Amino acid sequence: MATPAQIAQQVQLEREAIRCGLDKLYKNERHLAEKEYASASVHGVSSIKAAQSLVAQAIQDTFAKRINEGKNGAAYVEIKHYLSQFNDEREATILANIALKRTFDLVFSQKRKDSAKFPNTVSNTTVSIGASVEAECQMRWYEENDKELYTKIKKKYWLSSTGTEQKRTVMRLMMKRNDYLWDTWSAPVRARLGGWLLELICSTTGWFEKTYHWVGKKSTTLITPTDRYLEIQERLMHEASLFAPLSWPMLIEPNDWTNEVAGGYLLNEVQRGNSLVRRGDPTLRQPEKPLAFLNKLQKVAYQINPFIYEVAKQLDAKGYKIGKFKPLSYAAEWEIPSPPPDIDTNEEARWKYRKERTDAENNRKAYIRALHVRTTATMEVAKRFREYDRFYIPWSFDYRGRAYPIPAFLTPHDTDFGKSLLRFAEPSPMTYEAEDWLRFQCATTYGLDKSTMTDRIQWAKDNEDLISRIALDPMEHIHDWEEVEEPFQFIAACDELYHCVMACDRQTTSLCVATDATCSGMQILAGLARDKKTAMLVNVVPSDNPQDAYKTVAEAMINDVPEHLREYFDRKITKKSVMTVPYNATIRSSEKYIKEAFKKIMPKDAIKPSYQEAHDMAKALYAAMDKVAPGPLRVMGWIGRVMTAAIKSGKTEITWTTPSGFVVVQKRDKFNTERLELKLLGTCKFTVVTGVKGPDSRKHKSSGAPNLIHSLDASLLHLAFQRFDAPFSVIHDSVLCRATDMSILSTHVRETYMFLFAENDYLKDFANQIGAVEPPPIIGDLEPSSVIESTYFFC
Repeated sequence: MATPAQIAQQVQLEREAIRCGLDKLYKNERHLAEKEYASASVHGVSSIKAAQSLVAQAIQDTFAKRINEGKNGAAYVEIKHYLSQFNDEREATILANIALKRTFDLVFSQKRKDSAKFPNTVSNTTVSIGASVEAECQMRWYEENDKELYTKIKKKYWLSSTGTEQKRTVMRLMMKRNDYLWDTWSAPVRARLGGWLLELICSTTGWFEKTYHWVGKKSTTLITPTDRYLEIQERLMHEASLFAPLSWPMLIEPNDWTNEVAGGYLLNEVQRGNSLVRRGDPTLRQPEKPLAFLNKLQKVAYQINPFIYEVAKQLDAKGYKIGKFKPLSYAAEWEIPSPPPDIDTNEEARWKYRKERTDAENNRKAYIRALHVRTTATMEVAKRFREYDRFYIPWSFDYRGRAYPIPAFLTPHDTDFGKSLLRFAEPSPMTYEAEDWLRFQCATTYGLDKSTMTDRIQWAKDNEDLISRIALDPMEHIHDWEEVEEPFQFIAACDELYHCVMACDRQTTSLCVATDATCSGMQILAGLARDKKTAMLVNVVPSDNPQDAYKTVAEAMINDVPEHLREYFDRKITKKSVMTVPYNATIRSSEKYIKEAFKKIMPKDAIKPSYQEAHDMAKALYAAMDKVAPGPLRVMGWIGRVMTAAIKSGKTEITWTTPSGFVVVQKRDKFNTERLELKLLGTCKFTVVTGVKGPDSRKHKSSGAPNLIHSLDASLLHLAFQRFDAPFSVIHDSVLCRATDMSILSTHVRETYMFLFAENDYLKDFANQIGAVEPPPIIGDLEPSSVIESTYFFC
């Protein structure tokens, strides 16, 4: 029970989270305005989405009532000449989107070159809108004249970090070299076209108006937001602020979840953005067992691992990138190529240097903008919580019953680096059995996750010198661990193993040891179908060595692999496809996975598989799976058929109850959506607000098997942890606990699987719940009770 002082401390922390969240929201708004990109702000995105259909209709009316009827007038001659391609509904929406984006960018811009110049003058706004429209027309013209060249330039030079104006400049220069010369619009033409669009925006929305800025006797005409829009902007920002508070770990145990009262944070301002079931029906009542599981999970206390935190501080200071740890200082040392000595006289060398420099700078920008952000945020949260001897993580369910942490950082669902910062706050005394589980964790994170338990434990014993070096001085011996599978969790395991087992100067352990299900989707499907063949592949039944489904499938399809690819073909090629088959991965997605896997392991000069070869191998993979694991594909096909039939019979959603009692509601609706393909501004998706069209049987079919599998692996954990009274955590179908508790936990998990599939026939229960007209396909040669003896069910 938290004391009044602890509660007050937590309230203060949550108020700080509210303040930091609001600061972040408004800082981002200011940053976008300063960069003249207010169209991407909270109020800009919402407003443009709401207004573009109105402006598009006004554009269509102009074409229909004036231009197409021949009532042009002088003001509309140029519109017809330059913008005739935008006269249908879709094209008018694109034109409206461009005009609105540029208007918002300039009207709310905070750029000021000097006190006498404003970016939102009438002349600047109209010319800028016209120039943006011209840029769209210019890109279309290039594409129409030489689509192959246009696509090639885009692919080669338009990187994620390339700015809009840079994209246009690059395209213009490259097309000009190939004799495609765009007839540039004059400034007056841009101004008149932009002026027409601006007038439509002002008249249809009532959001902007002309005002005058006086300096002495001179005035400047500006486009400014009206009082009506300022009220809308204030409301939108208020709504955004309701969800702005940051989600951090808590200093006291989170409030329990019930069907009547929200759990987690104390203050309503922080809690209101979270619900018991994400994307779920708030009127549904969930039963006692799932709630007990969730509330027990929230009561687990954590600490910052000081060993990892100190290593991270040193890496950050040195700008050293390892795995997912990517400090901002690393980008500052990004290698930019030096100019060649003959740059002034050698044109070929000059162009090569410019290209290499541009690529390096673009990569550096992309890194600064995105890749370092998570590392920086994780370090900031770790710095805040490292002084506390314990903190807690609030959790909630998704609509299938899986548990997810509410905070974004410093959780078991974080990256390898983020996970390694956590250890349980309640240590347990070391035992002989715990020694082997620490060795297991060390070898597994090193990369031996497919080796036998015996081999992993022996590897740790054989490599005590390596483990000692890393534990005693990880920075000095960084070359020993920077390239391993999970580097930060590995060195955390080395530190714990060294001090608890080798040096024996630490008598307790608090490391989070993880075991993972062997292809959990296949395990669930094997149990549903009572399919022994599949169960053997995924370690549901006992074996001396861990079975490898990916390798078995690869061996079964080797004769269908082209001769020139066979030397590179192994389990790595089939792994992602086999892993995703239970989640309704298509042949097309398997083609992609196969091509990507070959690309990673083949030499650069080797001939990669063609699309046809990848397609043929993907088909062969599915055929091989039907031979070596017949149950899963049959069950998945049945689920898709019965769900489609249920929707066609008149159901708007599909509901079922899992063995733990959790109620799953699968809702898949059709909406009226369109995608705007803007040449320079990219793809803009918006929803036409005309209501829900109805349930989407195709989506129900494709998501049915994955959702059933996820709901069952979640249910397995709900039940398994009812009897477990030590600190634990979960990552989807993976379980974490202390080394002293892992044997007990793995027994609970196996016993629960046996209960689910040996003492129950859940596939028949599911069929009855959804009213399936076709009986489920059950092979029936598996005795799930044998899982209790399986060493590698979770490994």
